[in-house]
Amino acid sequence: MKLSQRGRYGVLALHDLANEYGTGPVALKSIAERQEISENYLEQLMGTLRKAGFIKSIRGAQGGYMLAKRPEEITIGEIIVAMEGPIAFADCMLMDGDEPFVCQKAAGCSRRGVWARIGTRINEVLNSITLAELCQKPGK
Repeated sequence: MKLSQRGRYGVLALHDLANEYGTGPVALKSIAERQEISENYLEQLMGTLRKAGFIKSIRGAQGGYMLAKRPEEITIGEIIVAMEGPIAFADCMLMDGDEPFVCQKAAGCSRRGVWARIGTRINEVLNSITLAELCQKPGK
């Protein structure tokens, strides 16, 4: 299992904004330079993050982006789900609309329970880490 570039960059962008929390809007160009992300790609990601309610944009010469919530209120799990969709260890654990995806072999599958337990633990860990924690200096 590997996190996509989209998910990683979404976390990086919000981590950058969390480090600047309370200082006002941050220019897209500044984030792109610090995080070494293409401005064009970052702009696309910011649209997704804005729609998910994590950031707000301020127009104008002194404009930019800022967190819409406190860093303590945003988890890594929420960011990854917004950027990539539901976190599932196996395809059979995904949802099909509002219903769980059901593999034809699900009724007799002994592995499905294992995938569910792994997915639950991954989600628990990701949802227990906030942007505020990422901003803490090592050793604190």
